[in-house]
Parts: sequence; C-alpha cells; structure tokens
Amino acid sequence: MPGLSLSSRLDGAVGGKTAAAFERAFGMKTVGELLEHYPRRYARRGELTPIATLPIGEPVTIVAEVVSATERRMQNRRGSLLEVIISDGDGRMSLTFFNQSWRLKDLTPGRRGIFSGKVGEYRRQTQLTHPDYELFDDLEEARAEAEVNAKRPIPIYPATSTVPSTLVQKTISLVLDALGAVDDPLPDRLREHRGLVGVRAALEHIHRPSHDDEIPPAVETLRMQEAFVLQTALLQQRQFVRALSATKRPALPGGLLERFDAGLPFALTADQETVGARIADDLVGDWPMNRLVQGEVGSGKTLVALRAMLQVAETGGQSALIAPTEVLAAQHVRSIAKMLGPQLAPELMPTLLTGQLPAAERRRAALRVASGQARIVVGTHALLSSTTTFADLGFVVVDEQHRFGVDQREALRAKGDSPHTLVLTATPIPRTVAMTVFGDLDVSTIRTMPAGRAGIQTFVAPLAEKPGWFARVWDRVAEEVAKTHQVFVVCAAIDAEKLTKDEVGDEPTDGADARTRWGVVQVGALLDTLPAFADIRVEILHGKMPADEKDAVMQAFARGDIDVLVATTVIEVGVDVPNASTMVILEADRFGVSQLHQLRGRVGRGGLPGLCLLVTEAAPGTSSRSRVEAVARTLDGFELAEVDLELRGEGDVLGGAQSGARSSLRLLRVVTDSELIVEARAAAETVLADDPALVRHPGLAAALERRVGVEERAALAKS
Repeated sequence: MPGLSLSSRLDGAVGGKTAAAFERAFGMKTVGELLEHYPRRYARRGELTPIATLPIGEPVTIVAEVVSATERRMQNRRGSLLEVIISDGDGRMSLTFFNQSWRLKDLTPGRRGIFSGKVGEYRRQTQLTHPDYELFDDLEEARAEAEVNAKRPIPIYPATSTVPSTLVQKTISLVLDALGAVDDPLPDRLREHRGLVGVRAALEHIHRPSHDDEIPPAVETLRMQEAFVLQTALLQQRQFVRALSATKRPALPGGLLERFDAGLPFALTADQETVGARIADDLVGDWPMNRLVQGEVGSGKTLVALRAMLQVAETGGQSALIAPTEVLAAQHVRSIAKMLGPQLAPELMPTLLTGQLPAAERRRAALRVASGQARIVVGTHALLSSTTTFADLGFVVVDEQHRFGVDQREALRAKGDSPHTLVLTATPIPRTVAMTVFGDLDVSTIRTMPAGRAGIQTFVAPLAEKPGWFARVWDRVAEEVAKTHQVFVVCAAIDAEKLTKDEVGDEPTDGADARTRWGVVQVGALLDTLPAFADIRVEILHGKMPADEKDAVMQAFARGDIDVLVATTVIEVGVDVPNASTMVILEADRFGVSQLHQLRGRVGRGGLPGLCLLVTEAAPGTSSRSRVEAVARTLDGFELAEVDLELRGEGDVLGGAQSGARSSLRLLRVVTDSELIVEARAAAETVLADDPALVRHPGLAAALERRVGVEERAALAKS
C-alpha cells in the first residue's frame, strides 16, 4: 500500500477490522488522526516499571521479566489455567491465560517483554488476564543489535482494553512504512527560526525514535504545528465574518439609548463605559460584531448588553437573548423590564419565550416576536424552534456561552440577516485559553465592580478533620435567618439515593467518599428535624421541577417569603436576591473552581456582607481539597481561572466550548505554551495577510482541511 497520505482512510491502510477497533476506541477514521495519537511516555528495554503502583481497573503497559510459568488443570471447569509470574525486580504480579498452554514455549523464565492489559486483583495480588504482550528478542542472531535496541525508546500509547499500546505501536509503524510525502504546513521562516524539523521527520521521530535525542525536536515541531494550524483556522474564521455585510445600527440623538442613560440612578463603571463604547462602534461597523465580554459575577455585563439592545432597537431591530435555564430567562426579563422603567419598557416590550409557557401565553409571545412588536426577546431553547420567527433580528446575545453548542447558537443567528453577536461569560478566561478557544472573537473584559458591594468572606468547613463543624454550619445558617437575611444551600444532586450520572457534581473526588451523600432531598429532610429550623421557611429547587413551579419558588425567595433555599446548581448563574447573605455549598469538592466562584457570586450582591461556607470531606493535600481552598483564598475570578487551569489542565477547561477545531489538544498545553501560541498567532496573521487563500501554502491548506474538515468548518463558522 505505497503512497498513503495523511487524509487516507484508515480502513484502506490497515484493514477494516483493525480500523473499526481504532474508531471505536479513539474515534479515528484517517491516517492523520492515527498519527496524531502520540505516545504518552517512552519505556526502555532495560527499564522495569514499578508494579506496586499499578492502578486497579486501569489499562496499563509495563516492561517486566518472566519469573516463572506454571500450568494446572482447573478444578471447577474444563481446561487448563496458565499462570505466569512477572517481576520488575521489586514487586511481582501474575498473568493469567485460560486454555493457552502453547504460550509456555514463549514465556520462559528470564524473558523480558512489554505487557499490556487491564489491571485486576485476585487474592490480593495484582494480575493481568489474557494480556497482550511482545517479548524482546533474546536470540543469538539478535545480539549484534542488542546495544542499539537497549537504547531505543519504546513508545507507550494511550490505550484501551481492546486496543493495547503494543497494537497501537504496530499499526502506526505499518502506516509510517507506507506513508508518502507530507507537505509541511509550517512556513520555512518559522521552522528555521525555531530550529524545527520537517513534519515527516517529526512524525517518524515521535513514533519510532532511534534514541532519546530525537524526541524533543519532534515534539516541539508538532506542538508548534498544532498551534499554528489552530490559530490559522481561527483567524480565517474572523476573515469570513468580516467578509459579511452587516446592517449598521447607530444610536440616534435623543433616542432610546440616550433616554435610558439619562434615567440611570448610578454612573457606569469605567470598564462598562469602555466596553460599551467598543460595542457601540461594532454595531456601526462594516461587518457583524462577534465579541466576547467576560466579567466577574455582578460586574454589570447584562447592563452593557441591554444598552447595546437599545442601540439596535433605535433602527427597528430586535434583540434575542438566549439563557441556559428557564429560571435565568425569567429573571432576565424581569430585571430588564425593571431597568427600562415604566417609560421605555412599553416601547420595547421585553418578552419571555420558553418551552414551558402555557400554550396561549406562548402563542401571544410568539406573535409579538414575529410582528416586531417585541424588540427585546429573552428565552431558552424555545428561541431556536422552527416556529419562532423574527421581524428583524439584528442582535444575538448568548448568556453563559459554555452552556450552548455551536449548532444551537447558529440556529438562532440564522433567524436574522448576519446579526451582530455578543457572547457573555462570568467565567473568566485565561488569556491563552481565550486566544486558543475564542481566537475568532474580539474579547473585552469588565474587571471593575459597581460601587456599594459589601464583599464576601469565604471559609472552608473541613469535615475530614473537624466533623463537628457540620452542625455548626446549620447553626450559622439559623443565625443569619435570625438577622432577617436569606440563605442558599447548594447540593451536588437532587436525590443522593437515586442518582443518575448527570446529577453528580462536575469534579472527580479524591480523599472523600466517592458517593454523593447530600442531595436536595436529603438536606431538606435533615433541616426538618433540626429544632433551630422549626420556624425557618425552607424550600427546595432543582431542574426537574416544572418550570412554573421553579419560577414561583424563585420569585417567592426574591420577595423574602422563603428563608433558606436548598437547590442544585440551577441557581448558579444570574439569580439576583440582594437580601441573600449566605451561601452554603455542601460537598464543595464535587464542583469545579469556576463553578464554586459562580455560586459564591449569588450572595453579597446588595449592601449586605456575603458569607460563603465550603463544606468538604476531602482530605488535606488532595487535588479536590486544593480546589476548594483556592476558592476560599481569593475573590479574583481571573486569578481563579489561572488556578483552575493549573489544577485541572486545559482539557477540562476547554471542554467542548468550540468544537470548530477539536478541543482535545494533542500536544499543545495552554498553561505552559503561551509564548508559543502568541508566536504561532503572529505567524498565522503574517501568512494570511500575504496569502489569504493559502494558494502558496498548500501544506497549510491541507492541514487545515484535515484538522478543520467540512463538519468542523461549519461548526467553527457558527461559533
């Protein structure tokens, strides 16, 4: 099979059965995707991997030596069992094979090899059952190569129980042997400046290095290539947006925006003014605005968005704000109507459109939207419905963008003619993540907070060391209620005894019970039994309640008719109750850093000092505990975003936010590669300025086509 290319189908290169196994295990379909499956580490033929630290239940690959091999008849079933003991010179483990006595010829004492399988345990001894293995060649005729082989690194790949590392290695080697010429996506100037190798050599050296010195240059080359191709894709998308024409939406003298600003009872913060001016300029630009505004919880992002909506409304345009939950959408409509006041609200008619509205009410809302009477429309996924039409959709606002896929956002944008788009997030984004994930958007930041905030104090209640503090948490809640304040209690599940996978907190725990103990149901039942809560009004709230019931509970809490609201993370974003002074987060180690920061932002919003209690059973020194302690240390969301990145790695942080360029980075690390990303972006800008269609850069064009194929290109265009 000579002359394979990186875009060749994998089944044509390695056969249908093997290709199907790789697609099931890793989602690979092409030769290029297989060759992007890089080794996670390298072993040596003389290196023995510690057996004592092997994780039970995980697929592993180890280098070890055969100590003994014995076969015996099984007592309770027909056939024989072959047990092989292997050692790393310190610990031992067994390999078990059923009815495979022929393996005795290979697995003789003293033979060394590489063994792959899922780690099990039997009678307190670790074992691999039917492992895949490859023995090192100790035959006489191979001795001449022994010295070379001893120094040649063995690539160890991310593997599964069905596709072990040795099979990955053999398959990649087979493909490399048949791979034809590969056009280099990196410009000559960039490669020479960085001292990088050619892409064909890089692939050879990362997968089949002859010695250790070949690996770092290969990794560096492929890391830069990944950054460069990704940044080029993002910059190309920016070019595509700027090639569209947009309806200009200027503010008019004495118009809606000017009237609104004149009635504001407070002055805008410096950041609100700066970001607002940028957005105002974007709305009269030649191409559609495509801007991300990030800012702390309570920094006034909604006010900035509303002022832009007023500017759009002055030209008769409509604005659609899509929110992630019914609770938040309903609250947005109420707060927007309140901010507009009795003069402007009737003119703009802010309208709620959600799937849970009664049929007659929804029909009336849809009619106001279709006729253009409602110039501000707020909703959830109902806005995406084919039955929802707009008279002149000029502006799309996406609240908490990470809750929506690109397809959903595009479905809303497609209801207008190249509408302007504003994405809001209260999850601060580190600069390198913004550049890597949102590189096609213009990014603005609101850092200054409105005056009058009393601040929030955050404390960890470490139950692992001080179990008695659990009772003290509830005493503290009762004390706040006695001061006529209100309290949020957040749980990681609705009912801990009836958990489904999507109800558990985001984060893996360590050093604590793996089972969630406190759901909303359990906490509600507990508080019913506490004497201090006899006269305290407690209600529960979670996402599976009917929409009208959820909204009724939130409105009752906002009015002060409920003292303690026990809820899931349905209250994470946007809920604004100035009288809420305290936030208790149970099993806080089950939530991510940014999520804890978001939840904490629900209190301390009025003139009351906020108190946040992070209750955890995670042991000191664990990563779970580190997350919780990081949140307690600082209120700076931007600092926490960097901490989150360091603690978790960008795989989780990036998530699926932008599926346009495959968020699962291969070698690129936004934590450590910031300088490289900056350099790659600058190089991509230079190339595109000189050669926008990449006519003179066929290698880059081909890499973009592979990395950002038809589906991903469509997804990227929607982001």
